[in-house]
Amino acid sequence: MDPAYLSSTAALVPASTPQSLGKTRKEAETPYAAASLHSKSSLSISSKYSLAPDPHSWGSNLDPYFKESDDYLHNPTVKGGRIVDDSELSFSSRGVANLGCLSLLCLGILALFIGYPVVNYRAQSLTRLSAFDALGVNGSGQVPVMLGNRGLIDVDTPASAHTKQSRKDQSEWRLVFSDEFNTDGRSFYPGDDPYWEAVDLHYWATNNMEWYDPAAVTTAGGHLVITLSQQETHGLDYQGGLVSSWNKFCFTGGYIEAAVQLPGASNVMGLWPAVWTMGNLGRAGYGASLEGMWPYSYDACDVGTAPNQTIGGQPAVALTSGLEDSGFELSYLPGQRLSRCTCSGESHPGPMHSDGSFVGRSAPEIDIFEGQITGDPLSGQVSQSGQWAPFNKGYIWDNSSDNLFIQDPSISVQNTYLGGVTQQATSVVTNTDQACYQLESGCFSIYGFEYKPGYDGAYITWVSDDKIAWSMNAGAVGADSATEIAARQVPSEPMYIMANLGMSTNFGTVDLEHLQFPAFMLIDYIRVYQDPNNINIGCDPPDFPTQAYINAYIEAYSNANLTTWRDDYDQPFPKNSLVDGC
Repeated sequence: MDPAYLSSTAALVPASTPQSLGKTRKEAETPYAAASLHSKSSLSISSKYSLAPDPHSWGSNLDPYFKESDDYLHNPTVKGGRIVDDSELSFSSRGVANLGCLSLLCLGILALFIGYPVVNYRAQSLTRLSAFDALGVNGSGQVPVMLGNRGLIDVDTPASAHTKQSRKDQSEWRLVFSDEFNTDGRSFYPGDDPYWEAVDLHYWATNNMEWYDPAAVTTAGGHLVITLSQQETHGLDYQGGLVSSWNKFCFTGGYIEAAVQLPGASNVMGLWPAVWTMGNLGRAGYGASLEGMWPYSYDACDVGTAPNQTIGGQPAVALTSGLEDSGFELSYLPGQRLSRCTCSGESHPGPMHSDGSFVGRSAPEIDIFEGQITGDPLSGQVSQSGQWAPFNKGYIWDNSSDNLFIQDPSISVQNTYLGGVTQQATSVVTNTDQACYQLESGCFSIYGFEYKPGYDGAYITWVSDDKIAWSMNAGAVGADSATEIAARQVPSEPMYIMANLGMSTNFGTVDLEHLQFPAFMLIDYIRVYQDPNNINIGCDPPDFPTQAYINAYIEAYSNANLTTWRDDYDQPFPKNSLVDGC
């Protein structure tokens, strides 16, 4: 205890003097006297130990820069083995590491949400499918909402199928698109799938007997299933399906294959299954989009771009070398709508040649296969074809040994159908594996084609039952002096994929007595490969753009009731310098 406290207490109440001295007993026992004494003691202590409100009166220095002896207790930062003041600027390895991590985190966030979209867009600006590999965004800007949220290459595609040898030179090509159809119950109504859409229309152009309905296309058992049923739909007695990747996925050059089980039996005529491709500037089933576009594959300014392939009645063979049922006229086509002869300032998707003329644009067609039943006895075949315009004299293409190669003449022969007033065909018919039909053992056969676009060195090679069936070089559809046309090119347009099952007497006899309904075409997978040095996917590449033109005339691509460009859609053809003058 503090001695000062003891001495002060003693001064107040001497130890030798009783507290009751000089008082009566009553006074000594009363609490008020004690209270009075205690009060005096408390005042003396308070006055000694209480502090004034001004800290300066305590003797304290309040200057923030005044150094006190115990400052080191509040600043325990060590630098160089000694205690330093906090006001000094210092760096530690831990602090630097913290700042570095924060910086990397910020950079990562910026790269993810700003840098990546910009770089990805610029690097893949060839196509509106620019984010396919990473994000699975298609040409319509949709993102897949399905199990696995897959991108261009299906996660179910086995690793062994990620490369394939070219049928032409055995070089190794890379998988750029695949759909294994392993997720059951997929819907292909508009907007439901990122890469495919089933149409809802009557395919009047080929006089089909069925209505194409999205309800007829789904996935089951790990396959794409297209059903043809005897079911009244929109006033027609049958319902079929056509599914397409139009404006969603396209490719230019490469190899496409599909593993297919054909519908029905291998000896009953009438079903028309097909897997095929077309240029993105024409949408199959939408007649207005196709007028003056299909099946041209032409980049020259001459009479081949004119209506009926004639100008002023010339050349004469255009009026005399056709089929008898057309009065021997060679062509009923309205002329190439987007030709190289298009006048400057007219509506055209471009691009331009160095001479200032437009690149001739169109909607060409290459078929992977069309199934048919013919012969005696009846058996299954596939016709594998390219469709062309303008036409050779009498539709006779150059099928010399320089241009036509049939791998196995015992099962493949040139198609007797060469063309008509709306198309010319280069086509070969090949016998199929008769077991790979719905009502037979139900196996799958692989069909496909490999092609190189353009002129020099260009070709198409078709595959049936996973073997080369036949090939044609670009020279097969070269220039024809008789009809005064230049060479047609192996299609350079971005091509989309279609699969359909229907019926039409235009394609052959339909044996309704023996056909069994429903009929099913199953597709196990569709895969596309390209030379790694020539990857070209997307529906809107810069050298063959399509999106701006489609957007400008979107009704022609979305209204199937518009069957013609000029009459129904009420749009003019661009002026042709040879036909209309500029």
